[in-house]
Amino acid sequence: LAAGHPLVRDAVVRCGGNVYTRVLARVLELARVVPMMEDWLGALRPTEPFCVPSELPDEGSGVGLSEAARGSLGHWVVLRNGRIANYQIVAPTSWNFSPRDAAGIPGALEQALVNAPVREGEKTPVAVQHIVRSFDPCMVCTVH
Repeated sequence: LAAGHPLVRDAVVRCGGNVYTRVLARVLELARVVPMMEDWLGALRPTEPFCVPSELPDEGSGVGLSEAARGSLGHWVVLRNGRIANYQIVAPTSWNFSPRDAAGIPGALEQALVNAPVREGEKTPVAVQHIVRSFDPCMVCTVH
């Protein structure tokens, strides 16, 4: 949806942001990424170095941002006296399962769970399970 793909945009207009459209977007992403992966694999040169050793500075900071399978992933590091003074990771599950923000706006999962159907007598509602799993929580994050 963020990339503006017509199929996903149309599905969200017709069906809303729900389990169906999240799964559809993932399947579409796979179809788009596989040809790119083939190119990336073809570009690998097994005899060439894949990592260039370098000296770390005594002081500094760094940020690494990426789109992972579940969403946005961020790494932040601070170096002091040649050692790591602080390292922080904010994983996609942290964003998707976040609590309400300072303005009281619910996180993505909480918003998706609003009005989720719960059948009479259900102790573990199937609809809730489908919604939560559609956000693809990582196993480490589900332990939290």
